[in-house]
Amino acid sequence: MSSIKSLKTKIDGVRIISLTDHSSTGGFFREIMRKSWLPFSIRQVSLSQTNPGEIKAFHWHKKQWDVWHVVSGKALVALYDLRSKSPSFKKKERLVLDAEKKPVIVMIPKKVAHGYKVVGEKPLLVLYMMDKEYNAAKPDEHRIPFDDPKIDFDWTIQNAKRLQKKD
Repeated sequence: MSSIKSLKTKIDGVRIISLTDHSSTGGFFREIMRKSWLPFSIRQVSLSQTNPGEIKAFHWHKKQWDVWHVVSGKALVALYDLRSKSPSFKKKERLVLDAEKKPVIVMIPKKVAHGYKVVGEKPLLVLYMMDKEYNAAKPDEHRIPFDDPKIDFDWTIQNAKRLQKKD
């Protein structure tokens, strides 16, 4: 873990890991995941495309971790801690993930509600990695409306933590 840079968040257990692009005249190479970065094994990888302006929120899992990587586009990411025994219980986090800025992965623990709004003019392409396989017969997918007054999340992009370009 010492070879990776993990950024701080307000929510206990959420990790943002900075990724490095190895550029050349023909493009770039980026490592998105290494087993040594995770406290669990990846069991499923999925890809999602969402159109500009759409909000996909909130959902959470009782048993599953999510790991996100924005491949293309820009998202305002919302996180809300539902874990009553967590030191960050009921805290919110706002992040801007931008494929053209600093590449990262975001690890989201179970029982942390999460979602995003696509900002900008381009569709958002997100790579999802999970430690559990999706089970359509018994989905570990719990929903909260994006505008739930208990969370009171501001879906405007102002005051969000922006991850800056690499140095």
